[in-house]
Amino acid sequence: MFGKRVLITGRHDWPIAEIVAAYRSPSAAELAFRQMKDPHVVSFSPMHHWTNHNIRVHVFACVLALQIACLMRRHAATNGIDMSVRELLDALAGIQETVLIYPSTGGRPKARRMLTEITSTQDHLVEIFELAQRAPRS
Repeated sequence: MFGKRVLITGRHDWPIAEIVAAYRSPSAAELAFRQMKDPHVVSFSPMHHWTNHNIRVHVFACVLALQIACLMRRHAATNGIDMSVRELLDALAGIQETVLIYPSTGGRPKARRMLTEITSTQDHLVEIFELAQRAPRS
């Protein structure tokens, strides 16, 4: 009433901050379910399955992908980059690798792998997730 909320709890031994945090925690779960409905990031749809087994596997894969994306967001946040899952995945998708092939005078041509131009945020994400170490060697 009038923009105020009254929280009633039986947890008399909890500090006030924990009671408020517990009250607000369902919003994170609701955000995750909303994220699963977003067709552009980590979502259930489109689902092209008809059997119960395949639907269960699809749902499991979607929940697992969302969990990994949320853990990545959390890891980035602990390292100073506070982004939503969608922003994080968009930034990571912008990091691309290019292979330059130089002709040789004899034998095999030389190939050099390098990342395309990236922003400072993307550069920080490369460091956080150690992408340079996971990139294939040329």
